[in-house]
Amino acid sequence: MSFQRPSIVRPPSEARSLFLPLTAGCSNNTCTFCGSYGIGLQIRDVEEVLKEIDAVGLFLRHGFTVDGIPRITYIIASEWDGKRVFLQDSDALVYPYDKLIEVLTHLQDQLPFVERVAAYSTAADILRRTPGELKALRELKLGILYIGMESGDDDVLRHVDKGVNSAQIIEAANKAKAAGMQTSITVILGLGGVEGSEKHALETARVLSKADPDYAGALTLTLVPGTPLHREWQEGTFEPISPFRSLEELVLIIRNSSFTNCFFSSMHASNYLALRGTLPDDKDRMLAQLHRIIEQKNPHSLRPEFLRGL
Repeated sequence: MSFQRPSIVRPPSEARSLFLPLTAGCSNNTCTFCGSYGIGLQIRDVEEVLKEIDAVGLFLRHGFTVDGIPRITYIIASEWDGKRVFLQDSDALVYPYDKLIEVLTHLQDQLPFVERVAAYSTAADILRRTPGELKALRELKLGILYIGMESGDDDVLRHVDKGVNSAQIIEAANKAKAAGMQTSITVILGLGGVEGSEKHALETARVLSKADPDYAGALTLTLVPGTPLHREWQEGTFEPISPFRSLEELVLIIRNSSFTNCFFSSMHASNYLALRGTLPDDKDRMLAQLHRIIEQKNPHSLRPEFLRGL
């Protein structure tokens, strides 16, 4: 089966990056809330990846295009900031280590002005790498890993079949940091449903504090048709939280977190309220903003459903 180039799913901060697909899908395709549930992982042939890097370099230096390279590659290169590369797809660190080294080395040779490479990674894939391997990747400019934690509550992690527990998430984040990488961790408001809401938020704050990432971002659960969690909702066994309850979960996470220096954001399109700041410095300001909106209970202060996105 030929490699199917994935659509671009990226963190907001990677908007101006060059997107370089290494994989399609995720090695852990069992998360019951995810639209990629049940879709198998594809590993792209390293020769294809190297040719795409060569083509981007040729295009940037001389404006030439190469047959066989998708048009989207050149469109992205035209808008690129020239500084950052994002390795696709949702689990690029699963790419075979020797081939990943080859790709990063080739990037450095052909596009030496690149300042930083980024990728999504599962906690399990970080744990599979040795400290030496992670340090070698860091030396080749793999500078930040985006980790989907989703929840710090082990009951929630088991329920959604995340594939790791909270202790493993903490271990993975600290292992990446020990290699000199930055970490950006995402959590999902509402993933515990109404019944597990408070515990989900408090345990998420606990695990975030122990992982102590450079960046943390909150998303709000969107039930995707066809996923097991969506079916649970249809069957009445999972009750989603309300929009204002998602803000109350944010309050619990921010109030009970303890970071060294973390940029925390709820700017993702799935959220009902865009909020950002550096914790702990901006904790009081962020909590005051949340409390004000929660107390007013004005639905017009929230992002409407039709403007929310995955």
